Amino acid sequence: MLGICRGRRKFLAASLTLLCIPAITWIYLFAGSFEDGKPVSLSPLESQPHSPRYTASSQRERESLEVRMREVEEENRALRRQLSLAQGRAPGHRRGNHSRTYAMEEGTGDSENLRAGIVAGNSSECGQQPVVEKCETIHVAIVCAGYNASRDVVTLVKSVLFHRRNPLHFHLIADTIAEQILATLFRTWMVPAVRVDFYNADELKSEVSWIPNKHYSGIYGLMKLVLTKTLPANLERVIVLDTDITFATDIAELWAVFHKFKGQQVLGLVENQSDWYLGNLWKNHRPWPALGRGYNTGVILLLLDKLRKMKWEQMWRLTAERELMGMLSTSLADQDIFNAVIKQNPFLVYQLPCFWNVQLSDHTRSEQCYRDVSDLKVIHWNSPKKLRVKNKHVEFFRNLYLTFLEYDGNLLRRELFGCPSETDVNSENLQKQLSELDEDDLCYEFRRERFTVHRTHLYFLHYEYEPTSDNTDVTLVAQLSMDRLQMLEAICKHWEGPISLALYLSDAEAQQFLRYAQGSDVLMNRHNVGYHIVYKEGQFYPVNLLRNVAMKHISTPYMFLSDIDFLPMYGLYEYLRYHVWTKGHAPTNFAKWRTATTPYRVEWEADFEPYVVVRRGCPEYDRRFVGFGWNKVAHIMELDAQEYEFIVLPNAYMIHMPHAPSFDITKFRSNKQYRICLKTLKEEFQQDMSRRYGFAALKYLTAENNS
Repeated sequence: MLGICRGRRKFLAASLTLLCIPAITWIYLFAGSFEDGKPVSLSPLESQPHSPRYTASSQRERESLEVRMREVEEENRALRRQLSLAQGRAPGHRRGNHSRTYAMEEGTGDSENLRAGIVAGNSSECGQQPVVEKCETIHVAIVCAGYNASRDVVTLVKSVLFHRRNPLHFHLIADTIAEQILATLFRTWMVPAVRVDFYNADELKSEVSWIPNKHYSGIYGLMKLVLTKTLPANLERVIVLDTDITFATDIAELWAVFHKFKGQQVLGLVENQSDWYLGNLWKNHRPWPALGRGYNTGVILLLLDKLRKMKWEQMWRLTAERELMGMLSTSLADQDIFNAVIKQNPFLVYQLPCFWNVQLSDHTRSEQCYRDVSDLKVIHWNSPKKLRVKNKHVEFFRNLYLTFLEYDGNLLRRELFGCPSETDVNSENLQKQLSELDEDDLCYEFRRERFTVHRTHLYFLHYEYEPTSDNTDVTLVAQLSMDRLQMLEAICKHWEGPISLALYLSDAEAQQFLRYAQGSDVLMNRHNVGYHIVYKEGQFYPVNLLRNVAMKHISTPYMFLSDIDFLPMYGLYEYLRYHVWTKGHAPTNFAKWRTATTPYRVEWEADFEPYVVVRRGCPEYDRRFVGFGWNKVAHIMELDAQEYEFIVLPNAYMIHMPHAPSFDITKFRSNKQYRICLKTLKEEFQQDMSRRYGFAALKYLTAENNS
């Protein structure tokens, strides 16, 4: 043990010496320039300050020095990374192998030196650095409400997960819509070492509803003011983020800045990068009071424990009441009130370097706070124009954002090695089920697909539905992939009622779908269509999982189980609403149907797979059937076993829209093993039916043998 410790000390000493090279170099240059308080000649050329030779030579020397300094700084950053990794592997000085040191960026004490923050951030510090433990949990709070914000926050989360090396605990202040969407997303995402808690934003409305707000964020834009009351009392500190933030670095670096707070500093903020609070943007512009340019609240470090002791609630309320007597309303939501409080109490703020919140808003001056876009750490799209905002580096920022927007979220399910994860019952059950499968089974991949958890984003677009008073409404349920996207508009034109669609897409395809939908007048004029994205994973098309997702998220008492390539006749929606029956609709006697004028009953037959209308709450589709074959047949068999009656409706029909063969049907036709596995799954399903329904299920075996 003694030998290991000695070796480690030698490594650290050598590394720290190298880390100090930039500082020592500058000290040498500074010291070498003066003697007894007077400048000292560094070169004989300096005695000829006006000679061309002097000018050219000194220029080359300066350029050479600048190049060397950049090289040293790059070496410094690389060594810092190596040191950090070495500390992660070697025994730590406080908690064994659970410590890691992150380089700290110096905050600036005044706005005049704000632009120097980048240089200070990239320079080396030889003193003791604040520590973020390797397995220390970083807490992040986000206010999120509605369908669009729920979609936007995913890109923020991806950028954080991409860079992170620590466990994360997200505290989401969400309305009912956002909670439903994001709870499902995180549950199906199954990212290790990530915990998510929700806080009901609707219950907080009374806390801030008395404040008139002109900002487009509405009442939810004021809820960061009440985080000291909302978040758990034992939570001491939290990073608060807007949903339109993109990270370009590890969030642990920002978390480490808490160690820089001194005295009564309880708020970490970046200076506002526009002239808004200076009041000179237009004639008679009258902003809320602020200290200088004020501060932007898109990124906030909150010391919750100290804020509570300072009676933050009373502080901001009294300030808001006083200012509203003259201002009448806020223009920038919580940001106006935070700045008014800071104006009266400037000691509360620790000013962060501007690269922690580069604001791409209208009238922005963010270009003046950095020298190179590669130095930036957090991008804030705080303009209503979002990606269309004007900035000379906007293409770089846009590409960074689009990278995470279309990044495969499944790749972020990586373990944090060395950090124990909380016990997840769902994950444990999944691992147990997978371990029971035989990997040597030729149908292993088919069986495994049944247990695959697909990341799911419900209500990808805005959704509205008003229930009918007669309790007879019907939702069309279908599923599709990218190659059937062109059929959506025709379906929406033929079916004016509510629709629930499950779309099997990659992250990049989901964004293509979004652009397609937003460019379609037909789709944008329909708010009663629920689009649920099930993200691609594995080699099979999980057709029955998609159907189950779409079925589960309907709001009507009845559902019409269809496929995307079948076009309803005009008027079918209204026709089905007025033909109410107790159970369902099954295989059709077409000869009888052509002349029928009233509904008639039929019996189940082998291999029929009609499109049916059933009550909500009917049995789900069996997930063992993926790709092509028996996915609908098995469901109809299950309905029959549960004694559903099958009634055929006259004057109701659908038209099949021609399309190219799917990838799965091509595999079925060309791959013998595919057909063998499908046959095996059919037999196992029938055996399961016999176990569940006993003697009544014998007819399915008999019918299969006779077919």
